[in-house]
Amino acid sequence: MSRQVLGIVHQAHSSPGQVGVVLKQLGVRLHLRRPVLGQGIPRDLGRYDGLIVFGGPMSANDPLPGLAFEMRLIERWLHTEKPLWGICLGAQLMTRVLGGAVSSHPDARVEIGWYPVCALGPGRAVFRGLGHVYQWHREGFELPDGAHRLASAPKDADFYEQAFAVGRSALATQFHPEMHPRMMRRWLGRAGEMLVLPGARPEAEHLQGNQRYFAKQARWLHNALDRWMDGRLVE
Repeated sequence: MSRQVLGIVHQAHSSPGQVGVVLKQLGVRLHLRRPVLGQGIPRDLGRYDGLIVFGGPMSANDPLPGLAFEMRLIERWLHTEKPLWGICLGAQLMTRVLGGAVSSHPDARVEIGWYPVCALGPGRAVFRGLGHVYQWHREGFELPDGAHRLASAPKDADFYEQAFAVGRSALATQFHPEMHPRMMRRWLGRAGEMLVLPGARPEAEHLQGNQRYFAKQARWLHNALDRWMDGRLVE
């Protein structure tokens, strides 16, 4: 029987991007659900071998019933010790579940585009070979109690915290490893007005970074998801 992963997305048109591509390559079935749009999830969560909570345009602090449901799901999943991955909004929801804060930059700066990331401690094995990552967010998270910092931005960056782990099976990444070129073009087309916000990279740098960094990020993601599915991403 093939392995199965439950994926939580936040818009009607949301795509799992490169994560979906890699899971298919690994023979893993991905089932997407949209709680913020009123879509329920299967009662039998035991059938799933992993949970991925993707990003979205809302704030983790928004009082939305769907987000409250997702946080209860994350809390429940953490007790199973099965693989869990929170991406951007998903990472911020994990932070809130663990008692940490999510907030915007004091000067309303953002990260939109390709940015450097620094692996730290046990994260050096997790993020080996990954130097730049794709970002699209207005808010960031603090490191929650009990979590292990795996990656940060450079010290002078606008959003320092970039990745943490809880135990061996739960990973949170502020950046978007699911980004692929088609997704980038769709985001730029639908929300390109955000590129005028302070801290955002101009469109040309998005496209140049795609040529420089996407292939490396995609190779890393394939290895990372393979290890994550086996519960050995963080060792």
